[in-house]
Amino acid sequence: MSEQTSNCCGTLRYNMVFACSGAADVGSISDRAARKLAKKKTASMCCTAAIGADIPDIVGKTRGAARIVVLDGCDHECAKKIMKKAGFEHFAHVQLEALGMEKGKTPVSEENIARAADAAGAALLDVEESCC
Repeated sequence: MSEQTSNCCGTLRYNMVFACSGAADVGSISDRAARKLAKKKTASMCCTAAIGADIPDIVGKTRGAARIVVLDGCDHECAKKIMKKAGFEHFAHVQLEALGMEKGKTPVSEENIARAADAAGAALLDVEESCC
């Protein structure tokens, strides 16, 4: 469970993280960075495919999130597109290419995973909390 806070309405809120989790090296890095945020309890990790599949429980939980961060490995920005198609507009977005991680040329290393997780954590804090 991610760090929970009370919002302006007095309800318990939480942060969520979604990753592209693609087949390329940068997809693996984005997935592992999201898992790192979840392990640190910075945000709850949820399945991006479930948003695309319009699974009611997952979509509803996501609508209740205080803040959302989406990680994409490459410039196709699949996770971002899935979130937008599902009607989510208010989220932070981190594309690993912007961090200098090039698809097909970036080792899946603890250092790169930590860089991506740190960027996602910082982006999450920069997003204004949604209210009710």
